[in-house]
Amino acid sequence: MSKIIGMKGKLLLVWKIPSFPVLFLCNFIFGLSTSFFAPFSSLFGIDEVGMSNIGFGIFMTIMALGGVVISTIIAKKSDSNISRKKILIYASLMGMIGYCLFAYIRDYYLLAVIAFLLLGSAAATVPQLWAYAREALQNANVPKEETPFIMNVFRMFFALSWTVGPALAAWFVVIIGFKGLFLFVAAGYAIGLFVILFFLKDVPKAVYENKQNRVGITEYVKKPHIFGNLAAALLLAAATSIHTLNAPQFVTKVLGGTEFDVGLIFSVPPIFEVPMMIAVGALAIKLDNGLLIRIGFAIALVYFSLFFFVTEPWQIYPLQILSAAQVSITSGIAISYFQDFIPHAQGTATTLYMNSTQIGNTVGFLLFGFLAEAMNYGNVIIIYILFAAVALFCLMLFGKQKGERLEAREVREEKI
Repeated sequence: MSKIIGMKGKLLLVWKIPSFPVLFLCNFIFGLSTSFFAPFSSLFGIDEVGMSNIGFGIFMTIMALGGVVISTIIAKKSDSNISRKKILIYASLMGMIGYCLFAYIRDYYLLAVIAFLLLGSAAATVPQLWAYAREALQNANVPKEETPFIMNVFRMFFALSWTVGPALAAWFVVIIGFKGLFLFVAAGYAIGLFVILFFLKDVPKAVYENKQNRVGITEYVKKPHIFGNLAAALLLAAATSIHTLNAPQFVTKVLGGTEFDVGLIFSVPPIFEVPMMIAVGALAIKLDNGLLIRIGFAIALVYFSLFFFVTEPWQIYPLQILSAAQVSITSGIAISYFQDFIPHAQGTATTLYMNSTQIGNTVGFLLFGFLAEAMNYGNVIIIYILFAAVALFCLMLFGKQKGERLEAREVREEKI
């Protein structure tokens, strides 16, 4: 009972942190917008626009590359003196315009340009919002050991949006089509823009030594422990993106399911993610985050492996609990996990992680097109099982504790 009271007390304290109620709302809004598009992207490209499997894979690759390139440029600016609020305003505005155009345009090349430039810019909203949240915690003098729990609660609001988003999007697709769906996504970005513009205040950036600020992104990536963890994140993201694109086609064309089945399948995990994220956040205070991350990757491997044996759409529903468990861990504490590697550059650390997942998505998107062309959707599952297995192997080689020892040694060497 005392533990329950303590948990409630922590949740109430989170609401009292300056700017966090507004950040929770923004996280939910952008999560809802994402949940409308991601589960149905392959149905939009292949069935609505008429792209081939390979053409769709290339299209999604272009979109992901836009997110990586533009988010990286924005990240470098965000860790300097540019207001993070202004960056969020720009990114949400691009998202609003981009999805409005998606509602009406069906030309492949025009859609690709919009995806790269506008939706690529919109991809910066989530990493910049999470970097803003981490800085808000620092300015509120929140104890460092409480950060993983609070960031997991923050991530929970993103998950909450996915409890209703895919099912609602499935209804939109059936009733009003993709045009109506994209207009609703654009409206979500418009609401987010309004909230940021009028209710979100700038927080002062933490000041660090100039020497630290001059370190380039490539210097961080060259460190073995950071590279190893980023490689693992990339591989799991690739596996997840192939699965995300393959699942709707697998359900509708192999298992004989419908768009509603797809919507329900993607809505089940977030229902379990919410309580799981709170539990994982509490565990992250007591246990090593590196251990939790490895457990999450292991669960992902088990989940993908079991998916291979599915023969009916309803059999996927209970498996989604495993999906919720791995997402609660790998997405819930991953931001704090990577931010701890580069504590003096929150935007860079966050974007390094997000870009690794984006590059992984890019690899997954491109591979999906070629794999789906070469084999049936059922056999594609084998490929992303292998990706998840290699990702787990990378984590076993490059654990967080090894990284922390290397960082500590580097600090001692600098002092000497």
